[in-house]
Amino acid sequence: MTTSMHVSVMKRRRLVSGMMTCLLLGACTHYTSEFEEKKQQANTHAVNATSPLDGKPVVYQVFTRLFGNTQTANIPWGSVTQNGVGKFKDFTPKALTEIKKLGVTHMWYTGVLHHAMVSQNKLTEMQSDDPDVVKGRAGSPYAIKDYYNVNPDLALNPQQRLNEFSQLITRTHQAGMKVIIDIVPNHVARNYHSISPPDGVTNFGEGDNVAVEYARDNNFYYVTDKAFSVPKSDNYQPLGGQPHYLSDGNFSEFPAKWTGNGARAAQPSIDDWYETVKVNYGVKPDGSYDFPRLPANFADKEVSEHYAFWQQQNLPNSWYKFREIVYFWLDKGVDGFRYDMAEMVPVEFWSFLNSSIKTKNSHAFLLAEVYNPSLYRPYIHQGKMDYLYDKVGFYDSLKALMQQTGSAKQVMSAHRSVQDIAPHMLHFLENHDEQRIASPEFVGDARMGKPAMVVSHLISQSPSMLYFGQTVGEDGSENAGFGQPSRTSIFDYIGVPAHQAWMNHGAFDGGLLSQEQRSLRAFYETLMPLNNAPAVAYGQLTELKLHSASEPAKQRIIAFTREHTQQQLLVVSNFDAKQSHTVTLKLPKSWHSHSGVTVTDLLHTRANHQIDASGSITLTLAPRENVVYQKEK
Repeated sequence: MTTSMHVSVMKRRRLVSGMMTCLLLGACTHYTSEFEEKKQQANTHAVNATSPLDGKPVVYQVFTRLFGNTQTANIPWGSVTQNGVGKFKDFTPKALTEIKKLGVTHMWYTGVLHHAMVSQNKLTEMQSDDPDVVKGRAGSPYAIKDYYNVNPDLALNPQQRLNEFSQLITRTHQAGMKVIIDIVPNHVARNYHSISPPDGVTNFGEGDNVAVEYARDNNFYYVTDKAFSVPKSDNYQPLGGQPHYLSDGNFSEFPAKWTGNGARAAQPSIDDWYETVKVNYGVKPDGSYDFPRLPANFADKEVSEHYAFWQQQNLPNSWYKFREIVYFWLDKGVDGFRYDMAEMVPVEFWSFLNSSIKTKNSHAFLLAEVYNPSLYRPYIHQGKMDYLYDKVGFYDSLKALMQQTGSAKQVMSAHRSVQDIAPHMLHFLENHDEQRIASPEFVGDARMGKPAMVVSHLISQSPSMLYFGQTVGEDGSENAGFGQPSRTSIFDYIGVPAHQAWMNHGAFDGGLLSQEQRSLRAFYETLMPLNNAPAVAYGQLTELKLHSASEPAKQRIIAFTREHTQQQLLVVSNFDAKQSHTVTLKLPKSWHSHSGVTVTDLLHTRANHQIDASGSITLTLAPRENVVYQKEK
């Protein structure tokens, strides 16, 4: 491994299955909404209604420590003094109001919990973690060291950091949005130790029998009689080789624990998740389970029945520890959780945890990172997840199309492969693990996000996600230290230039953006609030076949309608980065009228258009152009 490798992404790629085999695209394929009750209720609301009933979620992921940072030095491996850090206070009412304009319903504050981090300070309660088991200087947000507190970097007064986060929760709610934070159930930091646990709560591993590799109620797995040894590499040095009083190639841990990705050696590989230790949920080293299995028919049972089932069972200690953690944050006002690498934790645990959460807060938002398509339905139905990433399939095929190597057929086929669970599959183009659209390693042009976002956002009831900086073309080109340019670093202190231009020293008015960036932001502000449109939130999808179109056009253009009793939409997107294409579309019978049909462009880039009496329309689309036509009543 080199110092530029992005370990967070590499670990996931090793776990991702290949994309599911897809059927060839057919014309006029109809999908029916899973949420029929809500759809029928929505029929009574106007097209522009904005109640939660009429919308679908839009999640705004923000890397909390980077959001408000105005410093621009961007020194590789730079300290907090050199490169700066954002604070909870930077999410001002103005900032939150501007984010809300993107149709955002949920703020996902990434990196809030107190994770392992490197400091130069030897004297405070937040004494530095050992750089030998920390990735980056600011540390990975997925190596949690204290589940009952928050990152001290984010507070003006570290001693009041929980209060400052509570104030941010309040401001977010006042802005009309919900709050999501990460829970990382598969692993914790190698030096986990809560300094502020609630009464009666013990630290992970505190009561473990460390003389055995496995015991059901141990929180960790152990390499008995061996001490942990820091992994070695000729191509990597902690902090890029900069000196630190704890950086000596050693970390005291006896006996050694299994590493977060399941590596069982006392000295893990440099490519393992060596900064973390794996949590034991009652899965024996041979892979068998040491807890009651969920009956097969529970896939069809309600949350209340799942909850009742688990109240009758005696379960591994780690299950109860995580229940106490999520209860703690729900009591603080957090509205939901994003679960890291959920597929590495048994589905029975998720049935237990999620039914516990939903019993306490029925409206809690539960999003999980699952990359194996064969697990999608079990983790939704048995595990009671609200939403999963739609990466392997939809995102991957969209990315290929954006890069001009994939096809429109592949995108639609990928979507069809999950049509029965589409409302549960969250769509995204960027997040902290993926390359920025504007990076040369992706497509090098943020404008290619336009057709992809139109299709991603409007194709189904799937919730959508935006990553901070995406709407102004951030390219992730900074060399922060640990990690690889093309993704905004999650491991180090860094400024985010395009985002800083939008932030404009705290004015949050885009005052430093270029004209092209302003145009991109305006596009997202027009598109994303369509999550409130009934046809988008609850409408039926009909794929459209391209008539009288060239073969390149068929490869690069996606066209479909979304129809609801209150609204009918026609969506056409050209993914070709260089060529215009002319296509003729034959619309469903619901669009036919003896006098023709007038349509209005909801993206406000085209004049009204006329569809002929037979429901045919011919359009010429420029490179990357999109139309979202609404049928006039």
